Amino acid sequence: MMTTNWRGYRVAAWVGQALLTIAVIGALSQGKWQNALGLALFLVASLAFVVMVDRLPTLFDFLFVLAALLNAGGWVFGLFYQPGLYDEIVHAFTTFAVTLAFSFLAYSSMLTIFRNHKLLYLLTITSFGIAIGALWEVTEWTAGIVLSTEVIGSLDDTIIDLIMDSLGAAIAAITGLWTLQEWMRPSATVGNQASIANSPSDRT
Repeated sequence: MMTTNWRGYRVAAWVGQALLTIAVIGALSQGKWQNALGLALFLVASLAFVVMVDRLPTLFDFLFVLAALLNAGGWVFGLFYQPGLYDEIVHAFTTFAVTLAFSFLAYSSMLTIFRNHKLLYLLTITSFGIAIGALWEVTEWTAGIVLSTEVIGSLDDTIIDLIMDSLGAAIAAITGLWTLQEWMRPSATVGNQASIANSPSDRT
């Protein structure tokens, strides 16, 4: 039975790393230094996450790398500025992936408590994700000033992004609760709360 700690997710995460590496090389070969820098930042962030974080399900690795790929594609190929819902979908998915991963790390010592207080968990993780989305909007605004380029289109664009971030945060909370219940089952192979908080799970 496929679980959140399925080995295939980790393989897919490394495939995503390879694709990002190829994209960096391609941008460099075309002399697109700004694109190459942006791609390299996404590559380093996702690589550090996959290599250093060993207390999360492999599904979280894959989702984090996929978010990096979607953002890289949006920046390099200008997909964020094309007609359609690419920008909105990526905002929601990125907040979802980041919230899902970092909430398990930030609240690892409280997962047992959250298991018995589901509504509290949902509210806490959703709020955590909304805060991440708000910080990302500040980052985009700052990048626009530093790089002297139009990153944020308008106030409407910002509000829509925040709505999508909130949606992604809510979905992350629901997914996190499902994952928490899977990890806490007596028959779960990934271990109990003590193993989640204090030792790596099986990620071979």
